[in-house]
Amino acid sequence: MKYVFGPVNSRRLGISLGIDLVPHKTCSLNCIYCECGETTDCTALLREYVPVKDVLAELDAYLSSSPELDVLTFSGSGEPTLHSGIGAIIAYLKERYPRYPVVVLTNGTLLWKEEVREALMRADIIIPSLDAVSEPVFRKMLRPTGEITAERLVRGLMDFRPVFTGRMIIEIFILPGINDTPDELARLKEACEKIGPDEIQLNRLDRPGAVYGLQTASWKRLVEIKEFFLPLAVEIIGKPDYSKKITGSVSEIHDAVGAVLKRRPSTIDDLSRTLGLRKVEVMKIIEEMDAGGILSKEEMERGIFYRIRADAAE
Repeated sequence: MKYVFGPVNSRRLGISLGIDLVPHKTCSLNCIYCECGETTDCTALLREYVPVKDVLAELDAYLSSSPELDVLTFSGSGEPTLHSGIGAIIAYLKERYPRYPVVVLTNGTLLWKEEVREALMRADIIIPSLDAVSEPVFRKMLRPTGEITAERLVRGLMDFRPVFTGRMIIEIFILPGINDTPDELARLKEACEKIGPDEIQLNRLDRPGAVYGLQTASWKRLVEIKEFFLPLAVEIIGKPDYSKKITGSVSEIHDAVGAVLKRRPSTIDDLSRTLGLRKVEVMKIIEEMDAGGILSKEEMERGIFYRIRADAAE
């Protein structure tokens, strides 16, 4: 399958079936920390990047057997709200498969557009990012396309929150020395107070980013930031609940591993846990892919992270 992937064991959502609506690395931002790598098509143009009918066909093929899932998540290797048909797909899921909560992971940059806010109304959970409020930090960390600004991002979130009946969780990705200064944290807290999300989630670098050599925020630093944001509801994103068993796959094991590595770098342990596979199975597939020259790898504190090479992603 091209547009549906997983399910994976998400750190914050449980067993999640992914829905990827744009070509690899099509996004309105080129975040320096992005685990999917550098953005190759940085745009704010709304259009039907992949055929809606093909996405629906894949969803029907997978969901018709009523698999055990916690959520259906619009995510992947780009910004899902760039797709002009996301509202129609959400509506289809809510009408055809109402048992599954629909989640949208978004960078939030397009919520200043009324048509995007309208498209997301029937989702159950929206998780937009808000990593910086001052324009210099916003541009250094997120490297947006021309028409995207920090002010527009905040304004879009403020306009969306009062009319959205679902749950809004703002994610703040902390990069030491960039957006964790006293001034930027104060701006972020003030913006969150104005927006009024149900919750704030603090995240940190867990996999290789788009730019080499970024620092990972310590747990101690995240706790300090959490305390600074009080009395707002803040959670630090932790590890997945690996006691939850994934009972199905979208495709054959090889394709499932490839689908994950195309969208995010992972260790062998990550793949084993998130896909419910034995390590020996994962190792064999990784060896085959590596021999075929389609993988790149990077060693970090947690081990060796593999990803599909950019020139082999399509």
